[in-house]
Amino acid sequence: MKNSCKLLPALFVPLLLAGCAAPVHERVVIKEPPPRVIVRQMPAPIHEVPPPVAGSGYAWVPGHWVWRHTGWEWQAGQWHHGHVRPMPPIVVEQITVAPSPAHYWIPGHWRWHGDDWEWIRGHWAS
Repeated sequence: MKNSCKLLPALFVPLLLAGCAAPVHERVVIKEPPPRVIVRQMPAPIHEVPPPVAGSGYAWVPGHWVWRHTGWEWQAGQWHHGHVRPMPPIVVEQITVAPSPAHYWIPGHWRWHGDDWEWIRGHWAS
């Protein structure tokens, strides 16, 4: 009996130490908040009534919004001598990663340039 009493602590100590020394494997997931993207959407179109046609062979270029410097500016409609095709549909662009938190996204848009529509690609501005 004396020997068995001495064996009990000898059996429990390694078990206790094994429990304390066992490595704990936990998966740590660090979630960062999604980047805040500010998009400067263009305002709704302004309704324009075209003035009388300038003459034979003219077509109306409708007014549209154009990004200039730090904001959207309305480009008034105008008569153009020659053919004017309708403004093409908006091109869907993927917004890239902002260069800094101070930047905002300017969506791509069409503008009338020369004798046709020109696509201005979306870009970051600050």
